[in-house]
Amino acid sequence: MIVRPMQSWFRMLFVWNGSVLQTIIPQLIVIGILSSLAVLTHGRVLGEKIPLSTVPFTLFGLTLAIFLAFRNNASYARFTEGRQLWGNLLISSRTLMSQILCYLPDSADEAGRVRVANTLIAFTYALKHQLRGTDASADLARLIGKQRTEELGRKYYKPVAILNDLRSQLAAPNGVVQETDMTRWMLDKQINELERSVGGCERIASTPIPFAYSVLLHRTAYAYCMLLPFGLVDSTGIFTPLICVFISYTFIALEAIAKEVAEPFGLAPNALALDAITRTIERSILELCGREIPEEITPVRPYQYT
Repeated sequence: MIVRPMQSWFRMLFVWNGSVLQTIIPQLIVIGILSSLAVLTHGRVLGEKIPLSTVPFTLFGLTLAIFLAFRNNASYARFTEGRQLWGNLLISSRTLMSQILCYLPDSADEAGRVRVANTLIAFTYALKHQLRGTDASADLARLIGKQRTEELGRKYYKPVAILNDLRSQLAAPNGVVQETDMTRWMLDKQINELERSVGGCERIASTPIPFAYSVLLHRTAYAYCMLLPFGLVDSTGIFTPLICVFISYTFIALEAIAKEVAEPFGLAPNALALDAITRTIERSILELCGREIPEEITPVRPYQYT
């Protein structure tokens, strides 16, 4: 995720870090070359004049812009929901840990509280790695031990298994919670909220925007940008490459942004900063327990958090 302070209107014109421009430069170069060829040949291909004017491009460009806006709204809705789910996960984790610390009997074993805190933190790391398809062994081993990590290695849904461990630790006859059914219900309610967050994240990760929809938008945007020089060359002359590259930048960049934010749990520059979020949850839980907290995540590049 790109996190940087707001710039003045002038500096925003030259922002590089965080802009998708660096990822679409090859496409813009191709459009620039094609536009230059259209100027040199006066809109002819193999000696034949392509009969295009600005009128159809005006009408079609408006339709394409509406189509791109709809796609970007759908992609951003996925991004926003993913952030809300991880925000709810942070709230539920803090609340559960606070309730355990405040409502446990005075005779509760301190080691039991530490075990519960580590299990809760391990759950968030397991979910992050599951969503990104990365190996969670290193993070889990330092929190719940090598033996349990090896056991979880044979499971497909590690976050759910860890939540089940957490519930078992709280509900066992000799477990951490030895209070009334009301206390157990209150704690179990927060675990249910964590499970809802897992289910919501899995739904987003396993249900992408329909592929045919993405292909249609991609083909349409590029076809429009490649035909545009032949429709403008008669009216704009030598300025055709500049105008076509600028218009192409708008359409291609919108399509690239939509692609990035549609997968909010990935590693793209504009995806959610799950590393930073999980570290925040870990720091928050450890601080509630009065334990030493690790350092905050630093950007991997200027202004970019993972």
